[in-house]
Amino acid sequence: MTTRDKLTLATLRHRKKTQTPITMLTAYDFPTAQIEEAANIDCILVGDSAAQVILGHGSTLQATMDFMIAITAAVRRGALTAFLVGDMPYLSFHVNTEEAIRNAGRFMAEAGCDCVKIEGDRRLADTVRALSSATIPVMVHMGLRPQAVHQFGGYRAQGRDAAGAQRLIDDAKLMEAAGACALLLEAVPPEPAKIITESTSLPVIGCGAGPHVDGHVVVVHDMLGLTAGPLPKFVKRYGDIRGQMSAAVQSYAQEILERRYPAAEHCYQMEPGEAAKLRPAE
Repeated sequence: MTTRDKLTLATLRHRKKTQTPITMLTAYDFPTAQIEEAANIDCILVGDSAAQVILGHGSTLQATMDFMIAITAAVRRGALTAFLVGDMPYLSFHVNTEEAIRNAGRFMAEAGCDCVKIEGDRRLADTVRALSSATIPVMVHMGLRPQAVHQFGGYRAQGRDAAGAQRLIDDAKLMEAAGACALLLEAVPPEPAKIITESTSLPVIGCGAGPHVDGHVVVVHDMLGLTAGPLPKFVKRYGDIRGQMSAAVQSYAQEILERRYPAAEHCYQMEPGEAAKLRPAE
């Protein structure tokens, strides 16, 4: 069990001020949250990427509010001190500001979040302003936004030309002015990410945004090697959990087929002399 103090926005701001890197990973369940808490991961994002890595969908768009609330609450139970960020799913904050506040409030009240995350650009400034006015801290996800995958025409890095990079830089300032508490930059070249990080007082988390941001986040299934198939360019594998699980499952099946499991040590024993009293069913 970790004995550290609860991490807050003040903690993250202090990390930025002192140039202490911020660690962040996704989690979608109680045991993973426990592992990340024990490793003193600073921030945990319960991402709508769960629709892909947990439910097997082809995009994040199928994540629902009820599903996200349930898994976020599970993560909070496993990680009591980490800074917990709940990911607002597709269309949960787009219809109007009242609905955005209601849905974000569920993350705070029902799941115990410290912050919510929304994907957006300058067009969402009013929503950020409304959430902030409702005392809900909001992290703004910029750059590659998976919820806008169809609008982007695929999962494409953003800000690779000067015009696109400048839009990101300008939008970051607008989001700060609207009341955002933090920024997340996904699939953005290091140059605009550096300018954004140095020109804002907000903690800036990178997800494939180069080395100059205040912290980094990746999908835990990707870095652990649980994900099948190719990974985003920015992800480094730190384990082969899929391979280990596959080997364990195959060993289990083989031992059952060979009647080597369960062995005597896996069986409950009757009290001495009691088995002799048994008789076949009549």
